[in-house]
Amino acid sequence: MQCRIRGLRRKEVINICDGCRLGFVSDVDIKVPEGQVLAIVVSGPGLFFGLFGRGEEFYIPWDCIQRIGDDIILIDKPFQRRDPNLEKKRRRRC
Repeated sequence: MQCRIRGLRRKEVINICDGCRLGFVSDVDIKVPEGQVLAIVVSGPGLFFGLFGRGEEFYIPWDCIQRIGDDIILIDKPFQRRDPNLEKKRRRRC
């Protein structure tokens, strides 16, 4: 299967560990002399309709990609979830 970077940007990334939709591919990390793809970068969801930027970015190594389909990319990478109690404390301070 051949795919251009332009084609990768239209694909949604889904984590098969928990079924979470991470977002769409925003960038690709390439080792230039060899032409080897090292990872894809997925931008997180927009904050407040995208007016306040984006959420966290996900750096996904090429080894974690399980399958590339016509419209989605399936990955197998466990992400650490943030502690909700810690998030509430941070919001109170601001």
